[in-house]
Amino acid sequence: MRVLLERFIHYLAVERGLSDNTLSSYLSDLEQFITFLEEENINSVHALNNQHLIEYILLLKSNGKAPTTISRNRAAIKTFMKFLVNEGILENNPSENLQSPKLSRKLPMTLTMEQVDNLLQRPRIKTTIGLRDRAMLEVLYASGLRVTELVSLDLGDMELNKGFIRCYGKGSKERIVPLGSMAIFFVTQYLEQSRVKLIKKPGEKAVFVNNMGNRLTRQGLWKILKKYARAAGISEITPHTLRHSFATHLLENGADLRAVQEMLGHADISTTQIYTHLTNSHLRKVYDSTHPRAKNT
Repeated sequence: MRVLLERFIHYLAVERGLSDNTLSSYLSDLEQFITFLEEENINSVHALNNQHLIEYILLLKSNGKAPTTISRNRAAIKTFMKFLVNEGILENNPSENLQSPKLSRKLPMTLTMEQVDNLLQRPRIKTTIGLRDRAMLEVLYASGLRVTELVSLDLGDMELNKGFIRCYGKGSKERIVPLGSMAIFFVTQYLEQSRVKLIKKPGEKAVFVNNMGNRLTRQGLWKILKKYARAAGISEITPHTLRHSFATHLLENGADLRAVQEMLGHADISTTQIYTHLTNSHLRKVYDSTHPRAKNT
């Protein structure tokens, strides 16, 4: 089974072009699944049936795994089983009727516009590192990029004179994202004043680099974000908080849902629609506080 798993991961990487992070997730989940099967003395995919899969899902539930984790594992197993059928290794798909746990719809945490402004003001832009950090935060909020997309930016992806950047999202899908004047200003200042001091290798392609002149990592950016969040008095923040805030603020100010979907790089508009729940809540508050007949007299 582990040999088949290697073939499956290779297929996901080469034919479907999934990212390293997604491949790692598939590999981790399916290795745990195979370990479970081995402990049950099931050493061949031909011995698998639907009951084995159900028992594994129930085991995950009994171990207190979150519904999102269980759902992800189920999806990985189903994709693996479908691959085995398509390759002619299995005649029937044992995961065909494997049910997923119901997921509670958790709204993403966003910042108010005032909180965003406070956060963006935290870096000391007169310093080399502070100017870099201000440029990064401005781009995150102006574009809605994922953290991985931001740190993956190369100099060739920047079209600042045209007002946009090019990034590569999940599945290496390219998309063009516009930038506002503030983000363009601070990125330009960073490239001209800070980056030239930080880079050690003339051929470095990364836009955002660390103190050693190498491409900044996701972990490095996360530490930077948390530092400024604490300074701004923001207790709860995630690597995607500025992305969520970007989408919510656009919709609150009248942006088209399809346009926001495209900027975020969502394959399915239903993923983007979660932000409408946040904006509906905002509209309710505005209505209650402004309409003369909204309140009881």
